[in-house]
Amino acid sequence: MIGRLTGILALKRAPQLLIDCNGVGYEVDVSMSTYYQLPAEGERVAIWTHLQIKDDAHSLIGFYSERERQLFRQLIKINGVGPKMALTILSGISEADFVACVQAADVATLTRLPGVGKKTAERLIMEMKDKVDATAAAMPAPGVAPTPAQSQNARLGEAAEALQALGYKPADATRMVAAAAKQIDDDSPEALIKQALQMAVTR
Repeated sequence: MIGRLTGILALKRAPQLLIDCNGVGYEVDVSMSTYYQLPAEGERVAIWTHLQIKDDAHSLIGFYSERERQLFRQLIKINGVGPKMALTILSGISEADFVACVQAADVATLTRLPGVGKKTAERLIMEMKDKVDATAAAMPAPGVAPTPAQSQNARLGEAAEALQALGYKPADATRMVAAAAKQIDDDSPEALIKQALQMAVTR
């Protein structure tokens, strides 16, 4: 079992990373909550990991904190919630807000996340109610400066592709990114993704 990786962040393309650990590159899928907290490419990084084993593939899923990994592992035990949906949930809502939704039985907010229907939201609330920590606090996501070398269209495209990887349809992802760009001055892909996800949950 691979439980943690420490190395150089060789590539950072939401929602996937490539971490160079002494010459061996590990591809890791991460939630956007983790992605926002990562250092720049070329810097040293350490993340907690969960090894997902399927008949046709082994994949690593990474987390900035052990607590987020614990929540992920609780989510994938719920019937109908696979690794992809669990990452989508952790990307679209902070840990603290998820806890609040579960404790308040807030079905409406949970169903705004892509792929989460009413029945799934109700199941999440019912099965997670005794597991969530009421005092969990969301980790702040540091602001990320725009990359001057990228054109605005490229940044918008990268953000839209990340949303598609999280389960949004291409047309919806493009629309969400365009709307997010109107709301914030920072047009880096990370900021656009974060704003688009926040707007999707709070609309």
